[in-house]
Amino acid sequence: MKTMKKWIHGFFAVVLLCVCMTGMAGCAKKENAQTKQITCADDLEGARIGVQLGTTGDIYVSDYEGDEAGTKIERYNKGADAIQALKLGKIDCVVVDEQPAIQYVKQNSNIRIIEEEFTFEEYAFLVAKENTKLLEQINTALEKLKEAGTVETIVKNYIGSEEEVGNYPYLSKDVDRSNGTLIVGTNAEFPPYEYHQNNTITGIDIDIMRAISDELGMKLQIEDMAFDSIIAAVTSGKVNVGAAGFTVTEERKKSASFSDTYTTSKQVIIVRDGSSSATVSFTEKLYDNFVKDNRYQYILKGLGNTLIITVFAVMIGIVLGFLIAVVRTSHDRNGGLTILNAVCKVYLTIMRGTPVMIQLLIIYYVILASVTNKIAVAAIAFGLNSAAYVAEIVRSGIMSVEIGQFEAGRSLGLNYRQTMQCIIIPQAVKNILPALLNEFISLLKETSISGYIGLMDLTKGGDIIRSNTYEAFLPLIAVAMIYLILVMLLSFGVSRLERKLRNNER
Repeated sequence: MKTMKKWIHGFFAVVLLCVCMTGMAGCAKKENAQTKQITCADDLEGARIGVQLGTTGDIYVSDYEGDEAGTKIERYNKGADAIQALKLGKIDCVVVDEQPAIQYVKQNSNIRIIEEEFTFEEYAFLVAKENTKLLEQINTALEKLKEAGTVETIVKNYIGSEEEVGNYPYLSKDVDRSNGTLIVGTNAEFPPYEYHQNNTITGIDIDIMRAISDELGMKLQIEDMAFDSIIAAVTSGKVNVGAAGFTVTEERKKSASFSDTYTTSKQVIIVRDGSSSATVSFTEKLYDNFVKDNRYQYILKGLGNTLIITVFAVMIGIVLGFLIAVVRTSHDRNGGLTILNAVCKVYLTIMRGTPVMIQLLIIYYVILASVTNKIAVAAIAFGLNSAAYVAEIVRSGIMSVEIGQFEAGRSLGLNYRQTMQCIIIPQAVKNILPALLNEFISLLKETSISGYIGLMDLTKGGDIIRSNTYEAFLPLIAVAMIYLILVMLLSFGVSRLERKLRNNER
């Protein structure tokens, strides 16, 4: 009971801390309000410029970086994050594609697009260099769709006049789809080209790819991932096509092939307009973030995937970690298993010496490149990483048991395996339980990087909501509180187990 009260007090302390941080953020917002005035492209020198990582805007503004005027480039994983930073005064402007910029301005009253265009560009789809057959098929289908006016109609449905927008939806054809599956990689945070709506991914690029799949007689599968991961996914064969408003550039041509262009756009500059944003009540914010368009389902789906990944990763980590610990302990005490021990030491060095995010990307794009089940890949990646830490925790627990216990077991006629199984490991488990709990808690939180491989986890669900509402506080706090509750439940369960294991010591 005392322990439960302690957790409850801690829970409310965190809530209070979050409220205080919100107040501090308001103060910081006022302090950051002194930003450089940007009226044209010439004013970018010496400014703090926000861009989405890996986009054309990032490529173009990189020329300003490191100049004598002290220009700083702030790169964000999502355009919505750059807009949020702009609203808070953390940066002076954002360089982004025109149509997404228009959508950002529509949903945020205190920002505007300056009249001068930054640069013009053409969009095309990405295909792996060696996949020349698919590239030819896409170009042929794209040409037919252009001649039929289908591409123009799709674009008009999203960025036409007020009378046109929403009135020309593309309807998939009833065709034979026996030619396989067309897997398309996108970044669904780039309206109106690709974005989440009513728990589905839609937009100009998605509808064009639907039309192309109809022409090719193929099923369409959409994979949502980080923008800067799409080219890697195309070149590694994880997806067949990259469709995310890709501008044709010479640098990108080195990695992949471009289809024929299907539309033109331009880069624009977004700045704050100095006007105060409209006041929105807390109830309205709750509705916009979680109720509207059933956005709470992103959280629920992400939570389910997070729990599945964590459970299977824990299982892999425990089984493999214990095996490695037994091998290492056996070698330390008996001098045997030399080769296995060397392999285990190399494994531990690599897994503990490299970031888990890098391991996840290597396993997804290289080692398990042919595996399409992202949950399985994530569970294996996190499980392999956790096993390295579990192994050392278990080994230290085994070594902490007095050697006399081992000798007593052998003197009673038990062999090495029986002694370890019946005497040493049960005592070691009680000693290492708190350390194992910390490892499992870390594992649960580490799964938050699953979005890098396009997997919908709990954190990714919150990111999708933020990308739609441009509200940072509520989605982030919701995700943080869910993680906190999961950790508290895990701590409570392990605490109960630990007390039961120690009952025999009284």
